[in-house]
Amino acid sequence: MSIPYFEYGERVGRTARIRIGCAAIIYDDVGKVLLTRRSDNGRWCLPSGAMNPGENLEETCIREVWEETGLQVKIRRLVGIYSTPHRVTVYAEDSRWQLVGLCFETEIVGGQLGLSDETTEAGFYSIEAFSGIDIVEPHLEWILDAQTNSNRIYIK
Repeated sequence: MSIPYFEYGERVGRTARIRIGCAAIIYDDVGKVLLTRRSDNGRWCLPSGAMNPGENLEETCIREVWEETGLQVKIRRLVGIYSTPHRVTVYAEDSRWQLVGLCFETEIVGGQLGLSDETTEAGFYSIEAFSGIDIVEPHLEWILDAQTNSNRIYIK
């Protein structure tokens, strides 16, 4: 079984702790989305991670992108706030989390794309290429929400 993985069920979040995290949608100059491959389970995802004590949400997002990709970004807009109680992220039997995730569209302002101990690959992909890529489920939803290019902020 890959770590982390997801459990689904009616209000399964009642059996977990709450974790706040952020993810970044980063586009290249032709509209492709940056994905990274996780070193822990080999799945593709957005640059993302948990908020640390003493940080605000913007700092969390910017730090996670920097740590995982070597890119410096600035926040452009909030895509959505995601807190479904019907999905739990499991890292180990005693580490189960209902995620409160904020997804931001960001813009690259510096740095150079690279890898980290959390990522084994990184690249920009078109939406059309997603069908052949094993993307972490919540992140796929967030990317598709960002693609609406509306001013709507999703709350799910």
